[in-house]
Formats: sequence, C-alpha cells, structure tokens
Amino acid sequence: MSVVSQTYSKSRNQAGVTMAFILMLALSGLENLVAEIIPQLEIGPLEIGISSFFFVPLVLAILFNNWWVALAAPIGELIFADLVLGEFGGLGEFEEVVLFTIGLMVAASIARDPKNSIQVLIAGLVGYLVIELPATLIDITKVAIGVAEFEAVEGLPESILVVEGIDFLIEYIVTGVIFGALPAMWLAPRLYGKLEPLLGMKPRDPQEPAQSFAPLWGVGIVAVFVAGLIAILAELGFSIIEWEPEFLDSIGEWWIWVGIALAAAIAAIVLFVANNKKSAA
Repeated sequence: MSVVSQTYSKSRNQAGVTMAFILMLALSGLENLVAEIIPQLEIGPLEIGISSFFFVPLVLAILFNNWWVALAAPIGELIFADLVLGEFGGLGEFEEVVLFTIGLMVAASIARDPKNSIQVLIAGLVGYLVIELPATLIDITKVAIGVAEFEAVEGLPESILVVEGIDFLIEYIVTGVIFGALPAMWLAPRLYGKLEPLLGMKPRDPQEPAQSFAPLWGVGIVAVFVAGLIAILAELGFSIIEWEPEFLDSIGEWWIWVGIALAAAIAAIVLFVANNKKSAA
C-alpha cells in the first residue's frame, strides 16, 4: 500500500471514530432522557425503574471497540441528561464517567465477534457488573468511613449492606439484563457490518485481539480506585462547576423534550451526513 493510500485510510478511520463518538454521544443522551420519562414501579418499599437503556451504548461499544467511543456514552448522559436538564452535580458525576467507560471496554473486549449472540450476552452481563458493582461498593464505603449518611428505606432492614444489595440487584436485573444484555444479543449481530462502514470504519475482525494499549485488568483496578476517590472527594465538599439553574423549575417537565429533540436531531444529522458521504464515495 502506498504512503498516500495509508494516509487516506488513516484519515478516513479518524473521521469515522469522530462520527462514531458524536453518534454515541447523542444516542446515549437520548436513551437516558427517554428512560427519565418512564415512571417507576413501586412495590412496597422498593422502587423499580429504568435508569437507562443500556443496550444502546453496549451495542455501539461492541461494534466500534474504541476507547473514545466508549467514553462518549457517559459524556452524552452528562450533556443531555444532566446539563440540559440542569441536574449536573459537579465532581461526583465523574465517578460514573470512569466506571461506565471501563465497563463498556470490558464488554467490547469480551464480545470480539459481534455476530456471536452468546459472546454479546456475556459481554453485557459482565460489562454492567463492572459498572454497577464498584459503584455499590463505593456507596457502602462512603457510609462506612463516615463521609456519607446512611439513608434508611422504610420497610427494609436498617442495614447499608441490605439496602445497597437490594438496590444493586434491582438495578442489575432491570437495566443490565432486561434492558441491556438481552436486547443487545439480538441487535448487535444485526447491526454488525452495516453501521461501521456507514461511518467510515471497518467492521471488527473476530480474529484480531482486543485493544491492549494497557492490560485491561490493570486499567480496571485503577479506574475503580479513581472513581472511589472522586466519589469521596465529592462527598467531602470538593467540587467543580455545578449546574442547577432555578429557572428550569419554572419551565416545567416539558423541558425534557427539548433535550430529547436535540439528541435525536444530532444523531439523525450524523447518520444523514455519513450516508451522503458513503453514497458519494
């Protein structure tokens, strides 16, 4: 391959990663906002709700297998589901950014063949476990070391382990399994080889090893430590910019539809531009 061809291929792939990053950003924000408007089901002291449609970022992360694209998922939630709604809580928000990114990359490293439904299922189950289990342990640790107060739930034993354990199980089953791994194992094989070329990227080769710029397990350990440190600092009052404007309270709940429309429009524009580029090529 000539130097010109190599340069063109590299440039095209970088453009594809940028498009995939923006698409993940918009779709992740969109699915979080849609999850916001779905009411919770209350069963006694338990509240069962959908925190996100996890299968959306999960499938994109598996297809593209790129750290930047994985990072776009929690950033998209920050932009569309937090900043747009005026619910950005400052430093504490970045705990989820760290855990979500590493969880998606763990999932992508497991599902090396997106056409293999079993691999995708396992990837989704493990990936969400990597996200949710450390978050639960961090919450327990904050109460144990005294930087956060224990908020008891009426009707449940007054034990942080019981409350957090039940919350973890509900969250894992509803978001991680029902709205995560199960729909992903159906969707990923059907999108494989169709979405990547549209954005100017080559579909994953199942025979190629997963990205290994650093041992993934090592990155995961560091990520959990960093996420825990961020959460503790946030509880202690360390903060960056917080965005909770009072004027949004007077606007009403319809404002969420502005965020939904904005995220959907950006996703549609990315796909439209990508399709036009592919047609012109």
